[in-house]
Amino acid sequence: MTILTAAPTAQLSEKYKAGVRPYAVDYYVPDYIPLDTDLLCAFRIQPKDGVDMVEAAAAVAAESSTGTWTEVWSNQLTDLDFYKAKVYRIEDDIAYIAYALDLFEENSVVNIMSSIVGNVFGFKAVEALRLEDMRLPVALVKTFPGPNVGIYDERVWSNKWDRPLLGGTVKPKLGLSPKAYATIIYECLVGGLDTTKDDENMNSQPFSRWRDRFTYGQEAVANAMAETGEFKGHWHNVTAGSTEESLRRLEYVAGLGSKMCMFDFLTAGFAASADVFKRAGELGLIVHCHRAMHAVFTRQKNHGIHMRVVAKWLRLSGGDHLHTGTVVGKLEGSWNETLGIIDLLRERVTPANPERGLYFEQDFAGLKTTWPVASGGIHVLNIPDLYRIYGNDAFWLFGGGTHGHPRGSRAGARANRVATEAVASGQTLDQAARSCPELREAMELWGNVKFDVSE
Repeated sequence: MTILTAAPTAQLSEKYKAGVRPYAVDYYVPDYIPLDTDLLCAFRIQPKDGVDMVEAAAAVAAESSTGTWTEVWSNQLTDLDFYKAKVYRIEDDIAYIAYALDLFEENSVVNIMSSIVGNVFGFKAVEALRLEDMRLPVALVKTFPGPNVGIYDERVWSNKWDRPLLGGTVKPKLGLSPKAYATIIYECLVGGLDTTKDDENMNSQPFSRWRDRFTYGQEAVANAMAETGEFKGHWHNVTAGSTEESLRRLEYVAGLGSKMCMFDFLTAGFAASADVFKRAGELGLIVHCHRAMHAVFTRQKNHGIHMRVVAKWLRLSGGDHLHTGTVVGKLEGSWNETLGIIDLLRERVTPANPERGLYFEQDFAGLKTTWPVASGGIHVLNIPDLYRIYGNDAFWLFGGGTHGHPRGSRAGARANRVATEAVASGQTLDQAARSCPELREAMELWGNVKFDVSE
């Protein structure tokens, strides 16, 4: 570290040489050994024609930390060698970059995003750029709150063990009046689902203002609990056009006696999410996080941010549930990568696992766990595969796979519940269907419905 012996001055140092020089001169440091306190990133880089990989990687390191396109005299006013990001390894098209801990504000995913995935994704030196993984040092992890409730405490609250929890997204997702909406909630919960859920774009449209929908919906939850003797709930979507309005809706739903809410954390942003998660914890609410918009930047294989990075950020920030895709459903996501994301949500420490796309070991330093949520085009015949992927500590959402049953939502919910309990106890679907006509009917209806599965 540079020892400062005098006040900063504008007098030019003899070491300062104006002009442009390759980024690699300063930012490619192959002999650097990352510190435990460094934040590490694995970038997949496709250099622009005429730019070699080392220079492209160094450009990413420079422009995401201390560098700019030309030498500047003001570099002499700081310890540049300490603060600059360092490319310490390159393997094929993956560049590994280390960032000093002091570059980041505590408890701020927003600051991490602004630094790491800010301007560099539009930089001309690279044709395409993807953040594949990120290792956050324990020192930084400890500044984040993590989930308020998490997996174990939600099981305690609901007194439901030894199987995945079950939910159902109300369909059609738009167009229902609040009273009709509540009728569907009641049918699903009485049929056997643990919870129901608003979809990502159900906010407060003219056909269903949020206050009416929350009120009728919570009445349906109370009636279903009284009839079944089980803990039930509905994930009321409190996402709004401003953080202030989201918090107002959060307060209202808590006042109705609800223990749960839903939030579109990406479209709302991580700053708004931090406020919602904090207030939800104070009010004793579980927050189910929908990842609407994620595929805009996670789906392309050569450009954007991998979902595993978003999953880490969400667990740090405090989401209790996170949609991960299903592998076997209608949404994109491979088997191995989904397993990696599930590990990141449920484990205290996840070791590096190239097969699952985990480039670094990640220690979550005691943060509570986040429920991995499977949703998107799933039905009863997917349950054996879902159980192989997720095991018990998962939350499965059946939308069309509940409401599309030949005898309606209540029968669809019963089919989902019976099938899940059977598979979790070691039975087959065929065995369970012998005593459950609702399950038999669902199996017959969707027997030929399959989506491509990527390993």
